[in-house]
Amino acid sequence: MREDMCCPVLLAARATVQLGVVVLMAAVLLAVGGASEAQTPPSSMVIGLGQPLSTADIERYAITVFPDGSNLPPGRGSVEQGARLYAMHCASCHGAQGIEGPAARLVGTDGFIGWSDPLRPLRVRKYPLQVLSVGAMWPYATTLFDYVRRGMPLHAPKSLTDDEVYAVTAHLLHLNGLVPSHAVMDRKSLPLVVMPGRARTVSAWPLEP
Repeated sequence: MREDMCCPVLLAARATVQLGVVVLMAAVLLAVGGASEAQTPPSSMVIGLGQPLSTADIERYAITVFPDGSNLPPGRGSVEQGARLYAMHCASCHGAQGIEGPAARLVGTDGFIGWSDPLRPLRVRKYPLQVLSVGAMWPYATTLFDYVRRGMPLHAPKSLTDDEVYAVTAHLLHLNGLVPSHAVMDRKSLPLVVMPGRARTVSAWPLEP
């Protein structure tokens, strides 16, 4: 055989052998899989991922509070109690009056300028997040409760009891002029608070008439 024909012949033979090996392996895998399926009824197959949760386990995580107040927990808290808790856990990030920052502004109107807050432009320039206000932007008081319970204080989220979350929420609503100083928030009174942001909010899930 000539040398110039040797290499192509060898390459073709090698390719044929490799293809034969692949086909043989595929046939073996199909045979094994078919035998396994034949031995194991589909109804008894176990995927083996995750684990079942008890009702008690689910209740620990199903804590979402909806705009209408559904799923609010039992408990209550006053503006006075909330003021003490706010000073302990919140003021270092949001300021004594909820406007100083550096974290998100909790009190007042949105915008770069506030007529009752002459120093706002300086704070917004330093902390741009301050241009938005939780008190003016958020449409539901129940969402304020939900967020505080889930994520605050920043260094120890979910460390507040439900009574303490009601109290902090009551204090924040009072700072925004939405409830009086003697107000007490609970699962009945909190959904009744009308937030300024509700009027300019469009719900993706409007209530049915």
